[in-house]
Amino acid sequence: MGTITRIFLRPSARTPVKEVESAEAVRGRGLEGDHSGGGNRQVTIISEERWVDACRDLGSDVSPGGRRANVVVEGVRLEDAIGHELHLGECRIKVIGETRPCRLMDDFAPGLQKALDPDCRGGVYGRVVEGGLIEVAASVGVVKQEAA
Repeated sequence: MGTITRIFLRPSARTPVKEVESAEAVRGRGLEGDHSGGGNRQVTIISEERWVDACRDLGSDVSPGGRRANVVVEGVRLEDAIGHELHLGECRIKVIGETRPCRLMDDFAPGLQKALDPDCRGGVYGRVVEGGLIEVAASVGVVKQEAA
């Protein structure tokens, strides 16, 4: 089991993120107050441990808010969640894939795109399949799905 350590909302594209203590996940849409609004990339999640590794490689301790992911978790191997569900507090996210870092990461911190490249450091993305409250300190875990 893991834990949610931070939550960020992105009010619109390319604007500063807002750090919050809790957010409501809405099935089929994403997080209330976030601009994602649908599709498979409703929620993005990064690992605290992988972020620390990226900062070490970057040579700078920068905020994970610059990654623009919604949720930071610790104690969970996110790569193991791909293709399965991840429970974040009261909600469940169907994890679709790895979030590949793009060139915009370097706008936040030069070299961040490269530092996020290995080991699923850019995190994962998915869609909300069961809505509910997520909050800092809530539990996180992978719910393995049976192969069809």
